Amino acid sequence: MIKRHKTAPDIFSYSPYWAECYGVAPFLPTSREEMDALGWDSCDVIIVTGDAYVDHPSFGMAVMGRVLEAQGFRVGIIDQPDWRSPDDFMRLGRPNLYFGVTAGNMDSMINRYTADLKVRNDDAYTPYGEGGKRPDRAVIVYSQRCKQAFHDVPVMIGGIEASLRRIAQYDYWSDEVRRSVLVDSTADILLYGNAERAIIEVTHAIANGKSMDDIVNVRGTTIIRDVPPGGYTEIDSTRVDWPGKIDQIYSPYEYIPEGKCQTGEQQDDSDVMPIRVIPAPLRKGQKLDAEKTYIRLPSFEKVSKDPVLYAHTSRILHLESNPHNARALIQKHGKKEIWVNPPPIPLETPEMDGVFDLPYARIPHPKYKKARIPAYDMIKTSINIMRGCFGGCTFCSITEHEGRVIQSRSHESILNEIEDIKRKVPGFTGHISDLGGPTSNMYHLNCKDDEIQASCRKLSCVYPTICSNLKTDHSPTTELYRKARTVEGIHKVSIASGLRYDLAVEDPEYVRELVTYHVGGLLKIAPEHSEEGTLSKMMKPGMGTYDRFKKMFDKFSKEAGKTQHLIPYFIAAHPGSSDEDMMNLAVWLKKNDFKPDQVQTFYPSPMSLATAMYHSGKNPLHGVTYKSENVHTPKDYKERTVQKGFLRYHDPKNWPALRETLRTMGRADLIGNGKGQLVPDEEQDKRTPRRPTKAKPGQKTGASHTSNRPTMQKNAENERNQRKSNKVSGNGAGNRPAGKGGANRSKSKSPAARRAR
Repeated sequence: MIKRHKTAPDIFSYSPYWAECYGVAPFLPTSREEMDALGWDSCDVIIVTGDAYVDHPSFGMAVMGRVLEAQGFRVGIIDQPDWRSPDDFMRLGRPNLYFGVTAGNMDSMINRYTADLKVRNDDAYTPYGEGGKRPDRAVIVYSQRCKQAFHDVPVMIGGIEASLRRIAQYDYWSDEVRRSVLVDSTADILLYGNAERAIIEVTHAIANGKSMDDIVNVRGTTIIRDVPPGGYTEIDSTRVDWPGKIDQIYSPYEYIPEGKCQTGEQQDDSDVMPIRVIPAPLRKGQKLDAEKTYIRLPSFEKVSKDPVLYAHTSRILHLESNPHNARALIQKHGKKEIWVNPPPIPLETPEMDGVFDLPYARIPHPKYKKARIPAYDMIKTSINIMRGCFGGCTFCSITEHEGRVIQSRSHESILNEIEDIKRKVPGFTGHISDLGGPTSNMYHLNCKDDEIQASCRKLSCVYPTICSNLKTDHSPTTELYRKARTVEGIHKVSIASGLRYDLAVEDPEYVRELVTYHVGGLLKIAPEHSEEGTLSKMMKPGMGTYDRFKKMFDKFSKEAGKTQHLIPYFIAAHPGSSDEDMMNLAVWLKKNDFKPDQVQTFYPSPMSLATAMYHSGKNPLHGVTYKSENVHTPKDYKERTVQKGFLRYHDPKNWPALRETLRTMGRADLIGNGKGQLVPDEEQDKRTPRRPTKAKPGQKTGASHTSNRPTMQKNAENERNQRKSNKVSGNGAGNRPAGKGGANRSKSKSPAARRAR
């Protein structure tokens, strides 16, 4: 029974490593020449990253590097290495402790491919926005190259790409379930989430003489075991959430070599340590020691073949995400066990302050000279005030990475960062571009009762309604805005991070403050859809809440004497979305005179609940069985294109397809030139000239550099053959020649929300 929050040692309470005598580096070194200038003969830790090195707290490699530096370790950076051979991974020599590998602030596959699996033309995290500077599945490739460079040096993987692939996960790009990235990468340990606690604990342990094999119980880590640990109680995941009758003969949660069931051959289990197994469904009130309990998930072999079991597994993973009551998870991959320790204990406010108060240079490494790095330009004057998100939107991976518990900084620390920006950012004009994070107005919002929060397993604190135990008082945020505006030399403070308007309407004073002083004419918000059926699969509030917020927004804008507008974001082709839903949304958009320019098609990112819906056709927001609710998901390219076209009903290029769809639906009444009609009739095409558009590289079939890109109909067998070929050639799993890369719609959000740890 959980009675209170779990705690952890302050991350700054460790005794510094002996190398602290070298002091603070102006920039973490990226070459042997820089190491020599610092007087270093070697690095203790080398971080390999797919991003350009920007020494700023919105870039994961800088945060991890500076955090370890504060512990006394010498940290080097290998940024955007040439992955085609191990040579570039030797540029700083052999690290004394380990390599730390991250794909960067974005998942390398989302960075390179659009939701329609077309190759992007740029990469916001690369000088000049140039694409092709990182491989597909960068964590796997970088990790294998580190092993080739120094085979006996441990490799630690982390960041958003590794974090969301810690267990078997559906891979949109190959249309198959892939193994845990820890297996494919050959790394020694995986750190998930915001990993300051874990990386500090593991690094000190290795520095004190422990091997990676000795580090088995650190929160926020995933490791590979040969067998489950002794002295634990094992709970089959179906005892937590029964998915229905699966297999009459053999347990579906064990690896069965080909032919075992048919021949009746007995497996040798002499190496399995004694454990207590719960043989029946858990009874209400049954008490088990969470510290000595783990949940067995269906094996990789099972979830890769059974989409219903995959949805069930996804549901269990999300139910075990509260760091105060989560139990360890185990999943068999062949003859090995993937062991996921419970999530890390969230940082307290003084610890958050300490992380952001470290001596960041706040600019790109000088070696880039005057090269423009688009992602840095976006965030160089923005400030991350919090972490985490309790919204639980099923299409978003922030919760899976950062957790549901909000971690907030103090006003003093944030105001000190404003002063730091004034001193360090070249050409600062007095405009703070954002005070935010994953969600701008969850700052200091948490559960009213520690005991309730410690025992809660809800997937969202705000859906279907706002939890009665959630604090909705925005006064700490309102007060922060007022303080920030009064800092000498600051003439404007904008709020650019995503806004939860369902929370904002609970505090009209906050909305007044926001609208009066911090909106520059347009405020972006994300209703995502208008139809209740689709919204229920997103875990988003209905349009009634949007209407309440809009009334407040318009009222306070008028009182301030300002003409301002809301810009809503919507998603097409989300699981649960039908053509009729999109038609109704398009009618709503036209009625409200919205003509969206940039629109988003649902992108199945690893580990999200909506991705489980996409792959399985089941709804993991409720108990999953073979007979439970089926969820329709638009997968066909034509259907996805039509749904996206409904969002851009005003674009003449979409009119022919929309007319065809509307007639098929029996809604030809929406075709015509009347005020209540959606698209004009064919006669309008003759009166609306179309400009010829030049095809961009990679956007049309046949572009030479995209011949290796995934397609919507890509055969999984071809993907497996490609991996085998790469392995034979020594190129590493998933190591295909890189094409053009770039960022997705998430570029419009604060990079702090996508920080890779």
